[in-house]
Amino acid sequence: MHILLLASAFNSLTQRTHAELRDRGHTVAVELALPDSPLPDLVRRHAPELVVAPMLRTAIPEEVWRACTCLIVHPGPVGDRGPSSLDWAIHDGADAWGVTVLQAEEEMDAGAVWACVACRIPPVSKSELYRGEIADAAIEAVMLAVERFAGGTYTPREQDTTGMAAARSGESDARPVPRTRPYLDQSVRRIDWAGDSTEDVLRKLRAADSQPGVLDELLGGEWYLHGGHPEGELRGRPGELLATRAGAVCRATGDGAVWIPELRPRREPGQPPTFRLPAVRALGDRLPPLPEHTLPRLPWAGDDRTWSDIRYREDGRVGFLSFSFPGGAMSTEQCRRLLDAYREACARPTSVLVLGGERDFFSNGIHLNVIEAAPDPAAESWANINAIDDLVEAVLTTTDRLVVAAVAGNAAAGGVMLALAADEVWCRSGAVLNPHYRLMGLYGSEYWTCTLPRRVGAATAERLMREALPVSSASALRLGLVDRILDRAPDGFAREVAALAGRLASLPATETRIAAKKTELDRLESTTPLARFRAEELARMRRTFDDPAAPYHALRRAFVHKERPACTPPHLGPAPVA
Repeated sequence: MHILLLASAFNSLTQRTHAELRDRGHTVAVELALPDSPLPDLVRRHAPELVVAPMLRTAIPEEVWRACTCLIVHPGPVGDRGPSSLDWAIHDGADAWGVTVLQAEEEMDAGAVWACVACRIPPVSKSELYRGEIADAAIEAVMLAVERFAGGTYTPREQDTTGMAAARSGESDARPVPRTRPYLDQSVRRIDWAGDSTEDVLRKLRAADSQPGVLDELLGGEWYLHGGHPEGELRGRPGELLATRAGAVCRATGDGAVWIPELRPRREPGQPPTFRLPAVRALGDRLPPLPEHTLPRLPWAGDDRTWSDIRYREDGRVGFLSFSFPGGAMSTEQCRRLLDAYREACARPTSVLVLGGERDFFSNGIHLNVIEAAPDPAAESWANINAIDDLVEAVLTTTDRLVVAAVAGNAAAGGVMLALAADEVWCRSGAVLNPHYRLMGLYGSEYWTCTLPRRVGAATAERLMREALPVSSASALRLGLVDRILDRAPDGFAREVAALAGRLASLPATETRIAAKKTELDRLESTTPLARFRAEELARMRRTFDDPAAPYHALRRAFVHKERPACTPPHLGPAPVA
Protein backbone atom coordinates (compact mmCIF):
# COMPACT_ATOMS: atom_id res chain seq x y z
CA MET A 1 0.00 0.00 0.00
CA HIS A 2 0.91 3.65 -0.23
CA ILE A 3 0.88 4.91 3.36
CA LEU A 4 1.25 8.49 4.56
CA LEU A 5 2.68 9.13 8.01
CA LEU A 6 1.38 12.29 9.69
CA ALA A 7 3.55 13.37 12.61
CA SER A 8 4.41 16.40 14.70
CA ALA A 9 8.09 15.45 14.33
CA PHE A 10 10.15 12.75 12.67
CA ASN A 11 10.91 11.32 16.10
CA SER A 12 12.15 7.87 17.07
CA LEU A 13 8.76 6.14 16.83
CA THR A 14 7.92 7.80 13.52
CA GLN A 15 11.31 6.74 12.17
CA ARG A 16 10.83 3.16 13.29
CA THR A 17 7.32 3.03 11.83
CA HIS A 18 8.67 4.42 8.55
CA ALA A 19 11.49 1.87 8.40
CA GLU A 20 9.42 -1.17 9.37
CA LEU A 21 6.54 -0.37 7.00
CA ARG A 22 9.09 -0.16 4.17
CA ASP A 23 10.51 -3.50 5.27
CA ARG A 24 7.06 -4.98 4.69
CA GLY A 25 6.87 -3.72 1.13
CA HIS A 26 4.78 -0.56 1.57
CA THR A 27 5.68 2.77 0.00
CA VAL A 28 5.83 5.38 2.72
CA ALA A 29 5.79 9.18 2.74
CA VAL A 30 5.85 11.60 5.66
CA GLU A 31 4.14 14.93 6.23
CA LEU A 32 4.85 16.98 9.32
CA ALA A 33 1.85 18.65 10.93
CA LEU A 34 3.28 22.17 11.10
CA PRO A 35 1.38 25.27 12.28
CA ASP A 36 0.83 26.71 8.79
CA SER A 37 0.75 23.48 6.81
CA PRO A 38 -2.46 22.94 4.78
CA LEU A 39 -2.89 19.30 5.78
CA PRO A 40 -5.98 18.60 3.64
CA ASP A 41 -4.18 19.80 0.52
CA LEU A 42 -1.01 17.89 1.41
CA VAL A 43 -2.89 14.66 2.06
CA ARG A 44 -4.78 14.98 -1.23
CA ARG A 45 -1.48 15.47 -3.04
CA HIS A 46 -0.13 12.21 -1.62
CA ALA A 47 -3.40 10.34 -2.32
CA PRO A 48 -2.60 7.68 0.31
CA GLU A 49 -4.53 4.48 0.79
CA LEU A 50 -4.04 4.85 4.53
CA VAL A 51 -2.83 7.54 6.93
CA VAL A 52 -0.95 6.56 10.10
CA ALA A 53 -0.06 9.05 12.85
CA PRO A 54 2.68 7.56 15.07
CA MET A 55 3.21 10.76 17.08
CA LEU A 56 0.79 13.59 16.56
CA ARG A 57 0.16 16.37 19.09
CA THR A 58 -2.69 18.02 17.16
CA ALA A 59 -6.02 16.81 15.87
CA ILE A 60 -6.34 15.62 12.28
CA PRO A 61 -8.76 17.93 10.40
CA GLU A 62 -12.22 16.48 9.84
CA GLU A 63 -11.80 17.01 6.10
CA VAL A 64 -8.89 14.57 6.20
CA TRP A 65 -10.30 11.77 8.38
CA ARG A 66 -13.62 11.77 6.57
CA ALA A 67 -11.88 11.37 3.19
CA CYS A 68 -9.30 8.76 4.24
CA THR A 69 -8.95 6.25 7.07
CA CYS A 70 -6.53 7.73 9.63
CA LEU A 71 -5.01 5.59 12.36
CA ILE A 72 -3.73 7.27 15.52
CA VAL A 73 -1.12 5.67 17.78
CA HIS A 74 -2.00 6.42 21.40
CA PRO A 75 0.60 5.45 24.07
CA GLY A 76 -2.00 4.13 26.48
CA PRO A 77 -4.48 1.25 26.83
CA VAL A 78 -8.00 1.33 25.46
CA GLY A 79 -10.07 3.90 27.30
CA ASP A 80 -7.11 6.03 28.31
CA ARG A 81 -7.31 9.51 26.82
CA GLY A 82 -5.40 12.75 27.08
CA PRO A 83 -2.06 14.32 26.12
CA SER A 84 0.04 13.01 29.06
CA SER A 85 -0.79 9.32 29.00
CA LEU A 86 2.71 7.95 29.54
CA ASP A 87 3.61 10.71 32.00
CA TRP A 88 0.66 9.78 34.21
CA ALA A 89 1.45 6.07 34.02
CA ILE A 90 4.99 6.64 35.33
CA HIS A 91 3.91 9.29 37.81
CA ASP A 92 1.30 6.93 39.28
CA GLY A 93 3.73 4.02 39.48
CA ALA A 94 1.89 1.76 37.00
CA ASP A 95 3.74 -1.47 36.18
CA ALA A 96 1.64 -2.41 33.13
CA TRP A 97 0.38 -0.25 30.30
CA GLY A 98 -0.39 -0.56 26.59
CA VAL A 99 -0.56 1.08 23.18
CA THR A 100 -3.77 1.55 21.19
CA VAL A 101 -4.18 2.19 17.47
CA LEU A 102 -7.51 3.90 16.92
CA GLN A 103 -9.33 5.61 14.11
CA ALA A 104 -9.36 9.40 14.02
CA GLU A 105 -12.69 11.07 14.63
CA GLU A 106 -14.03 14.27 16.12
CA GLU A 107 -13.24 13.46 19.77
CA MET A 108 -9.56 12.95 20.55
CA ASP A 109 -8.55 9.37 21.42
CA ALA A 110 -12.19 8.21 21.23
CA GLY A 111 -12.26 6.51 17.84
CA ALA A 112 -12.82 2.87 17.02
CA VAL A 113 -9.94 0.56 17.92
CA TRP A 114 -7.96 -1.27 15.24
CA ALA A 115 -5.41 -2.86 17.55
CA CYS A 116 -4.15 -2.72 21.12
CA VAL A 117 -1.06 -4.34 22.63
CA ALA A 118 -0.11 -4.55 26.29
CA CYS A 119 3.36 -3.87 27.69
CA ARG A 120 5.08 -3.63 31.05
CA ILE A 121 6.56 -0.49 32.58
CA PRO A 122 9.99 -1.03 34.18
CA PRO A 123 11.44 1.66 36.48
CA VAL A 124 13.14 3.68 33.74
CA SER A 125 12.73 7.17 32.32
CA LYS A 126 9.86 8.15 30.05
CA SER A 127 12.03 8.60 26.97
CA GLU A 128 13.80 5.26 27.53
CA LEU A 129 10.43 3.57 28.00
CA TYR A 130 9.03 5.30 24.92
CA ARG A 131 11.91 4.07 22.74
CA GLY A 132 11.77 0.61 24.31
CA GLU A 133 8.67 -1.16 25.60
CA ILE A 134 6.22 1.43 24.26
CA ALA A 135 7.82 1.46 20.80
CA ASP A 136 7.81 -2.35 20.65
CA ALA A 137 4.13 -2.44 21.54
CA ALA A 138 3.33 0.42 19.16
CA ILE A 139 5.02 -1.25 16.20
CA GLU A 140 3.25 -4.53 16.91
CA ALA A 141 -0.08 -2.71 17.11
CA VAL A 142 0.54 -0.61 13.98
CA MET A 143 1.56 -3.60 11.88
CA LEU A 144 -1.50 -5.54 13.07
CA ALA A 145 -3.77 -2.58 12.29
CA VAL A 146 -2.24 -2.10 8.83
CA GLU A 147 -2.62 -5.81 8.11
CA ARG A 148 -6.25 -5.70 9.22
CA PHE A 149 -6.93 -2.64 7.09
CA ALA A 150 -5.26 -4.17 4.04
CA GLY A 151 -7.32 -7.33 4.45
CA GLY A 152 -10.49 -5.32 3.93
CA THR A 153 -12.71 -7.46 6.18
CA TYR A 154 -11.88 -6.27 9.68
CA THR A 155 -14.34 -3.99 11.45
CA PRO A 156 -12.73 -1.85 14.14
CA ARG A 157 -14.50 -1.99 17.47
CA GLU A 158 -16.00 1.00 19.16
CA GLN A 159 -14.38 1.82 22.48
CA ASP A 160 -17.47 1.24 24.58
CA THR A 161 -17.40 -2.45 23.59
CA THR A 162 -13.64 -2.94 23.33
CA GLY A 163 -11.67 -4.74 26.01
CA MET A 164 -8.29 -3.84 27.41
CA ALA A 165 -5.38 -5.74 25.93
CA ALA A 166 -4.54 -8.39 28.53
CA ALA A 167 -1.67 -9.94 26.61
CA ARG A 168 0.37 -9.30 23.53
CA SER A 169 -1.47 -12.12 21.74
CA GLY A 170 -4.93 -10.59 21.79
CA GLU A 171 -7.63 -8.56 23.51
CA SER A 172 -9.85 -9.50 26.42
CA ASP A 173 -13.59 -8.93 26.83
CA ALA A 174 -13.34 -6.51 29.73
CA ARG A 175 -14.97 -3.12 29.21
CA PRO A 176 -12.77 -0.23 30.35
CA VAL A 177 -14.31 3.00 31.44
CA PRO A 178 -12.96 5.78 29.20
CA ARG A 179 -10.93 8.27 31.19
CA THR A 180 -9.61 11.57 29.87
CA ARG A 181 -6.84 12.89 32.05
CA PRO A 182 -5.52 16.46 31.84
CA TYR A 183 -2.09 17.59 30.83
CA LEU A 184 0.35 16.73 33.62
CA ASP A 185 1.50 20.22 34.58
CA GLN A 186 4.25 21.48 36.85
CA SER A 187 1.92 21.87 39.84
CA VAL A 188 1.71 18.07 39.97
CA ARG A 189 5.30 17.41 38.95
CA ARG A 190 6.84 19.71 41.58
CA ILE A 191 9.20 18.01 44.01
CA ASP A 192 8.96 18.46 47.78
CA TRP A 193 12.58 17.69 48.63
CA ALA A 194 11.85 17.29 52.34
CA GLY A 195 8.51 15.50 52.10
CA ASP A 196 8.85 13.29 49.00
CA SER A 197 10.62 9.97 49.35
CA THR A 198 13.51 9.19 47.02
CA GLU A 199 11.21 6.86 45.08
CA ASP A 200 8.66 9.66 44.69
CA VAL A 201 11.37 12.04 43.48
CA LEU A 202 12.66 9.48 40.98
CA ARG A 203 9.16 8.83 39.66
CA LYS A 204 8.59 12.53 39.08
CA LEU A 205 11.96 12.94 37.38
CA ARG A 206 11.46 9.84 35.21
CA ALA A 207 8.01 11.00 34.11
CA ALA A 208 9.47 14.24 32.73
CA ASP A 209 13.05 13.41 31.83
CA SER A 210 13.13 14.49 28.17
CA GLN A 211 10.16 16.84 28.12
CA PRO A 212 9.14 18.97 29.85
CA GLY A 213 11.49 18.39 32.78
CA VAL A 214 10.62 19.16 36.40
CA LEU A 215 10.64 22.88 37.21
CA ASP A 216 12.54 23.64 40.40
CA GLU A 217 14.52 26.34 42.20
CA LEU A 218 18.24 25.84 42.59
CA LEU A 219 21.05 28.21 43.54
CA GLY A 220 18.96 31.33 43.01
CA GLY A 221 17.58 30.33 39.61
CA GLU A 222 14.72 28.36 38.09
CA TRP A 223 15.69 25.20 36.27
CA TYR A 224 14.06 22.23 34.62
CA LEU A 225 15.56 19.02 35.98
CA HIS A 226 16.10 16.26 33.41
CA GLY A 227 16.75 12.66 34.36
CA GLY A 228 17.20 11.04 37.74
CA HIS A 229 19.14 8.12 39.22
CA PRO A 230 19.26 6.80 42.80
CA GLU A 231 22.21 7.29 45.15
CA GLY A 232 22.48 4.85 48.03
CA GLU A 233 25.17 6.29 50.30
CA LEU A 234 25.44 10.09 50.15
CA ARG A 235 23.13 11.97 52.52
CA GLY A 236 22.47 15.61 53.37
CA ARG A 237 19.88 18.26 54.10
CA PRO A 238 16.87 17.82 51.75
CA GLY A 239 17.42 19.83 48.57
CA GLU A 240 21.13 20.32 49.24
CA LEU A 241 23.69 19.63 46.51
CA LEU A 242 26.13 17.01 47.79
CA ALA A 243 28.60 16.12 45.03
CA THR A 244 29.28 16.00 41.33
CA ARG A 245 30.13 13.10 39.05
CA ALA A 246 30.67 13.02 35.29
CA GLY A 247 28.87 16.35 34.84
CA ALA A 248 25.87 15.38 37.01
CA VAL A 249 24.94 16.75 40.43
CA CYS A 250 23.81 14.75 43.45
CA ARG A 251 20.95 16.26 45.44
CA ALA A 252 19.68 15.15 48.82
CA THR A 253 16.10 13.99 49.37
CA GLY A 254 14.28 13.42 52.64
CA ASP A 255 15.50 9.84 52.90
CA GLY A 256 18.39 9.60 50.42
CA ALA A 257 19.72 11.33 47.35
CA VAL A 258 19.43 11.34 43.55
CA TRP A 259 21.80 12.10 40.68
CA ILE A 260 20.51 14.63 38.15
CA PRO A 261 22.47 14.52 34.87
CA GLU A 262 21.04 17.53 33.02
CA LEU A 263 19.48 20.92 33.67
CA ARG A 264 17.73 23.48 31.48
CA PRO A 265 17.25 27.09 32.60
CA ARG A 266 13.72 28.41 32.54
CA ARG A 267 13.10 30.55 29.49
CA GLU A 268 12.97 34.25 30.16
CA PRO A 269 10.20 36.34 28.51
CA GLY A 270 11.22 37.44 25.04
CA GLN A 271 14.30 35.22 25.03
CA PRO A 272 15.01 32.24 22.76
CA PRO A 273 14.21 28.73 23.97
CA THR A 274 16.67 27.20 26.36
CA PHE A 275 18.14 23.71 26.05
CA ARG A 276 19.50 20.91 28.19
CA LEU A 277 23.12 20.71 29.25
CA PRO A 278 25.11 18.55 31.66
CA ALA A 279 24.15 19.87 35.09
CA VAL A 280 27.62 21.05 36.12
CA ARG A 281 28.09 22.92 32.84
CA ALA A 282 24.61 24.45 33.03
CA LEU A 283 25.15 25.79 36.57
CA GLY A 284 28.58 27.17 35.74
CA ASP A 285 29.83 29.75 38.24
CA ARG A 286 26.69 29.34 40.36
CA LEU A 287 27.86 25.93 41.50
CA PRO A 288 29.60 26.03 44.89
CA PRO A 289 32.71 23.92 45.50
CA LEU A 290 31.56 20.29 45.70
CA PRO A 291 33.52 17.03 45.87
CA GLU A 292 33.82 15.13 42.59
CA HIS A 293 32.56 11.78 43.81
CA THR A 294 34.52 9.54 41.47
CA LEU A 295 34.20 5.78 41.35
CA PRO A 296 37.00 3.21 41.63
CA ARG A 297 39.19 2.44 38.63
CA LEU A 298 38.64 -0.65 36.54
CA PRO A 299 37.97 -3.47 37.04
CA TRP A 300 34.76 -2.39 38.73
CA ALA A 301 31.55 -4.36 38.48
CA GLY A 302 29.41 -1.38 39.38
CA ASP A 303 27.08 -0.81 42.30
CA ASP A 304 23.31 -0.59 41.97
CA ARG A 305 23.28 1.81 44.93
CA THR A 306 24.83 4.58 42.89
CA TRP A 307 24.93 5.90 39.33
CA SER A 308 27.63 6.08 36.71
CA ASP A 309 27.36 6.72 32.98
CA ILE A 310 30.26 4.31 32.33
CA ARG A 311 30.52 0.87 33.93
CA TYR A 312 32.75 -2.16 33.52
CA ARG A 313 32.43 -5.74 34.65
CA GLU A 314 33.92 -9.10 33.76
CA ASP A 315 32.57 -12.60 33.45
CA GLY A 316 35.32 -15.10 32.75
CA ARG A 317 37.07 -14.17 29.53
CA VAL A 318 34.51 -11.49 28.61
CA GLY A 319 34.68 -7.83 29.56
CA PHE A 320 31.60 -5.60 29.39
CA LEU A 321 32.17 -1.86 29.00
CA SER A 322 28.76 -0.23 29.14
CA PHE A 323 27.93 3.44 28.75
CA SER A 324 24.74 5.45 28.77
CA PHE A 325 24.80 9.15 27.93
CA PRO A 326 21.62 11.29 27.95
CA GLY A 327 20.11 11.45 24.47
CA GLY A 328 22.94 9.33 23.10
CA ALA A 329 25.10 12.44 22.59
CA MET A 330 28.81 12.24 23.43
CA SER A 331 30.65 15.44 24.34
CA THR A 332 34.40 15.89 24.13
CA GLU A 333 34.70 15.11 27.83
CA GLN A 334 32.46 12.03 27.62
CA CYS A 335 34.40 10.68 24.63
CA ARG A 336 37.69 11.12 26.48
CA ARG A 337 36.40 9.41 29.61
CA LEU A 338 35.04 6.52 27.56
CA LEU A 339 38.36 6.23 25.73
CA ASP A 340 40.21 6.08 29.06
CA ALA A 341 37.85 3.35 30.24
CA TYR A 342 38.24 1.49 26.94
CA ARG A 343 42.03 1.51 27.27
CA GLU A 344 41.76 0.22 30.83
CA ALA A 345 39.37 -2.50 29.68
CA CYS A 346 41.86 -3.51 26.99
CA ALA A 347 44.50 -4.01 29.69
CA ARG A 348 42.36 -6.70 31.31
CA PRO A 349 42.92 -10.45 30.60
CA THR A 350 39.87 -10.98 28.37
CA SER A 351 39.46 -12.31 24.86
CA VAL A 352 36.11 -10.63 24.09
CA LEU A 353 35.18 -7.05 24.95
CA VAL A 354 31.53 -6.01 24.66
CA LEU A 355 31.02 -2.29 24.10
CA GLY A 356 27.60 -0.66 24.47
CA GLY A 357 24.70 0.22 26.72
CA GLU A 358 22.30 -2.28 28.21
CA ARG A 359 18.92 -0.84 27.12
CA ASP A 360 18.73 2.47 25.33
CA PHE A 361 20.76 4.57 22.89
CA PHE A 362 24.08 3.24 21.67
CA SER A 363 25.37 6.62 20.52
CA ASN A 364 24.28 9.54 18.34
CA GLY A 365 27.75 11.00 17.87
CA ILE A 366 28.95 14.47 18.85
CA HIS A 367 27.10 16.53 21.48
CA LEU A 368 25.41 19.37 19.62
CA ASN A 369 23.98 20.99 22.77
CA VAL A 370 27.40 21.28 24.41
CA ILE A 371 28.82 22.61 21.15
CA GLU A 372 26.06 25.22 20.85
CA ALA A 373 26.68 26.40 24.43
CA ALA A 374 30.46 26.70 23.96
CA PRO A 375 32.08 30.16 23.73
CA ASP A 376 33.51 29.05 20.37
CA PRO A 377 31.22 26.42 18.78
CA ALA A 378 33.62 25.87 15.87
CA ALA A 379 36.48 25.07 18.23
CA GLU A 380 34.29 22.81 20.36
CA SER A 381 33.02 21.04 17.23
CA TRP A 382 36.64 20.38 16.25
CA ALA A 383 37.57 19.12 19.72
CA ASN A 384 34.49 16.89 19.88
CA ILE A 385 35.00 15.27 16.46
CA ASN A 386 38.65 14.58 17.25
CA ALA A 387 37.74 13.08 20.61
CA ILE A 388 35.25 10.66 19.08
CA ASP A 389 37.70 9.87 16.27
CA ASP A 390 40.27 8.94 18.91
CA LEU A 391 37.76 6.53 20.44
CA VAL A 392 36.86 4.96 17.11
CA GLU A 393 40.54 4.63 16.21
CA ALA A 394 41.20 2.79 19.48
CA VAL A 395 38.47 0.27 18.63
CA LEU A 396 39.65 -0.14 15.05
CA THR A 397 43.23 -0.81 16.13
CA THR A 398 42.45 -3.29 18.92
CA THR A 399 44.16 -6.50 17.82
CA ASP A 400 44.49 -8.57 21.01
CA ARG A 401 40.79 -9.42 21.51
CA LEU A 402 37.49 -9.42 19.65
CA VAL A 403 35.34 -6.34 20.15
CA VAL A 404 31.57 -6.66 19.97
CA ALA A 405 29.36 -3.58 19.66
CA ALA A 406 26.10 -4.29 21.50
CA VAL A 407 23.52 -1.91 20.02
CA ALA A 408 20.62 -2.07 22.45
CA GLY A 409 18.89 1.03 21.11
CA ASN A 410 19.01 3.65 18.42
CA ALA A 411 22.25 4.95 16.92
CA ALA A 412 22.97 7.73 14.48
CA ALA A 413 25.82 9.41 12.59
CA GLY A 414 29.11 8.94 14.44
CA GLY A 415 27.41 6.55 16.85
CA VAL A 416 26.74 4.12 14.02
CA MET A 417 30.35 4.44 12.90
CA LEU A 418 31.57 3.73 16.44
CA ALA A 419 29.64 0.46 16.30
CA LEU A 420 31.02 -0.38 12.85
CA ALA A 421 34.57 -0.11 14.22
CA ALA A 422 33.97 -3.31 16.19
CA ASP A 423 34.61 -6.82 14.89
CA GLU A 424 30.94 -7.74 15.26
CA VAL A 425 27.78 -5.66 15.67
CA TRP A 426 24.90 -7.22 17.62
CA CYS A 427 21.68 -5.24 17.42
CA ARG A 428 18.38 -5.42 19.27
CA SER A 429 15.46 -5.97 16.93
CA GLY A 430 13.83 -2.67 17.94
CA ALA A 431 16.85 -0.47 17.24
CA VAL A 432 16.84 2.08 14.42
CA LEU A 433 20.06 3.19 12.73
CA ASN A 434 20.64 6.50 10.95
CA PRO A 435 24.05 6.06 9.26
CA HIS A 436 24.27 9.52 7.71
CA TYR A 437 25.34 13.09 8.44
CA ARG A 438 24.02 15.36 5.69
CA LEU A 439 20.87 16.50 7.50
CA MET A 440 23.19 18.35 9.88
CA GLY A 441 25.21 19.77 6.99
CA LEU A 442 28.23 17.59 7.74
CA TYR A 443 30.43 15.32 5.67
CA GLY A 444 31.15 13.15 8.69
CA SER A 445 34.21 11.55 10.19
CA GLU A 446 34.73 8.64 12.63
CA TYR A 447 36.49 6.73 9.79
CA TRP A 448 33.17 6.17 8.02
CA THR A 449 34.78 6.34 4.57
CA CYS A 450 36.72 3.24 5.60
CA THR A 451 34.26 1.19 7.65
CA LEU A 452 30.92 1.81 5.93
CA PRO A 453 31.94 0.86 2.36
CA ARG A 454 33.90 -2.08 3.77
CA ARG A 455 30.73 -3.43 5.33
CA VAL A 456 28.01 -2.60 2.79
CA GLY A 457 29.88 -1.77 -0.42
CA ALA A 458 30.60 1.60 -1.98
CA ALA A 459 27.28 1.91 -3.83
CA THR A 460 25.14 1.14 -0.77
CA ALA A 461 27.25 3.43 1.40
CA GLU A 462 26.69 6.28 -1.05
CA ARG A 463 22.95 5.59 -1.14
CA LEU A 464 22.62 5.49 2.65
CA MET A 465 24.40 8.83 2.93
CA ARG A 466 22.38 10.40 0.12
CA GLU A 467 18.91 9.20 1.16
CA ALA A 468 19.45 9.99 4.85
CA LEU A 469 16.62 7.69 5.92
CA PRO A 470 16.31 5.52 9.02
CA VAL A 471 17.25 1.85 8.71
CA SER A 472 15.53 -0.88 10.72
CA SER A 473 17.52 -3.66 12.35
CA ALA A 474 16.21 -6.13 9.76
CA SER A 475 17.40 -3.96 6.87
CA ALA A 476 20.68 -3.34 8.67
CA LEU A 477 21.28 -7.09 8.83
CA ARG A 478 20.39 -7.53 5.17
CA LEU A 479 22.72 -4.69 4.16
CA GLY A 480 25.60 -5.91 6.30
CA LEU A 481 25.54 -3.01 8.76
CA VAL A 482 25.04 -5.48 11.62
CA ASP A 483 26.00 -9.12 12.06
CA ARG A 484 23.33 -10.40 14.42
CA ILE A 485 19.84 -9.37 15.52
CA LEU A 486 18.65 -10.26 19.01
CA ASP A 487 14.86 -10.40 19.10
CA ARG A 488 14.53 -9.54 22.76
CA ALA A 489 12.64 -7.06 24.90
CA PRO A 490 14.79 -4.17 26.13
CA ASP A 491 15.28 -5.79 29.55
CA GLY A 492 16.40 -9.07 28.00
CA PHE A 493 18.98 -7.73 25.56
CA ALA A 494 21.93 -7.48 27.96
CA ARG A 495 21.39 -11.01 29.29
CA GLU A 496 21.32 -12.45 25.78
CA VAL A 497 24.43 -10.51 24.80
CA ALA A 498 26.25 -11.83 27.88
CA ALA A 499 25.34 -15.42 27.06
CA LEU A 500 26.39 -15.09 23.41
CA ALA A 501 29.63 -13.31 24.33
CA GLY A 502 30.49 -16.09 26.76
CA ARG A 503 30.00 -18.68 24.03
CA LEU A 504 32.06 -16.59 21.61
CA ALA A 505 34.94 -16.41 24.08
CA SER A 506 34.89 -20.19 24.51
CA LEU A 507 35.07 -21.02 20.81
CA PRO A 508 38.46 -22.34 19.60
CA ALA A 509 38.01 -20.27 16.44
CA THR A 510 37.98 -17.05 18.48
CA GLU A 511 41.69 -17.29 19.30
CA THR A 512 42.39 -17.89 15.61
CA ARG A 513 40.39 -14.79 14.69
CA ILE A 514 42.26 -12.72 17.27
CA ALA A 515 45.60 -13.92 15.97
CA ALA A 516 44.61 -12.88 12.44
CA LYS A 517 43.53 -9.33 13.44
CA LYS A 518 47.00 -7.81 13.59
CA THR A 519 47.99 -9.35 10.26
CA GLU A 520 44.87 -7.96 8.63
CA LEU A 521 45.35 -4.51 10.16
CA ASP A 522 48.98 -4.45 8.97
CA ARG A 523 47.82 -5.40 5.47
CA LEU A 524 45.23 -2.64 5.37
CA GLU A 525 47.68 -0.10 6.78
CA SER A 526 50.17 -0.95 4.04
CA THR A 527 47.64 -0.10 1.33
CA THR A 528 45.37 2.62 2.74
CA PRO A 529 46.41 3.76 6.23
CA LEU A 530 43.67 4.68 8.68
CA ALA A 531 45.38 8.04 9.15
CA ARG A 532 44.63 8.90 5.53
CA PHE A 533 40.89 8.28 5.96
CA ARG A 534 40.88 10.41 9.09
CA ALA A 535 42.88 13.24 7.56
CA GLU A 536 40.66 13.45 4.48
CA GLU A 537 37.46 13.37 6.54
CA LEU A 538 38.68 15.93 9.05
CA ALA A 539 39.90 18.30 6.34
CA ARG A 540 36.33 18.58 5.06
CA MET A 541 34.91 18.83 8.56
CA ARG A 542 37.37 21.59 9.48
CA ARG A 543 36.32 23.68 6.48
CA THR A 544 32.69 23.36 7.58
CA PHE A 545 33.36 24.19 11.22
CA ASP A 546 35.46 27.23 10.35
CA ASP A 547 32.95 28.67 7.87
CA PRO A 548 30.34 30.76 9.74
CA ALA A 549 28.10 30.63 6.65
CA ALA A 550 28.17 26.81 6.44
CA PRO A 551 24.66 25.30 6.82
CA TYR A 552 25.90 23.21 9.74
CA HIS A 553 25.82 26.14 12.13
CA ALA A 554 22.22 27.12 11.35
CA LEU A 555 21.09 23.48 11.30
CA ARG A 556 22.77 22.86 14.65
CA ARG A 557 21.10 25.88 16.22
CA ALA A 558 17.71 24.82 14.85
CA PHE A 559 18.19 21.30 16.20
CA VAL A 560 19.31 22.41 19.65
CA HIS A 561 16.57 25.03 20.02
CA LYS A 562 13.97 22.63 18.58
CA GLU A 563 12.93 25.04 15.86
CA ARG A 564 10.20 23.73 13.62
CA PRO A 565 11.02 23.50 9.92
CA ALA A 566 9.09 25.66 7.49
CA CYS A 567 7.90 22.57 5.64
CA THR A 568 8.38 18.82 5.54
CA PRO A 569 11.95 18.03 4.43
CA PRO A 570 11.97 16.78 0.80
CA HIS A 571 13.82 13.55 1.64
CA LEU A 572 10.75 12.37 3.61
CA GLY A 573 8.60 12.17 0.49
CA PRO A 574 7.53 8.83 -1.02
CA ALA A 575 10.45 6.47 -0.49
CA PRO A 576 11.30 3.39 -2.53
CA VAL A 577 10.77 0.05 -0.84
CA ALA A 578 13.88 -0.94 1.10
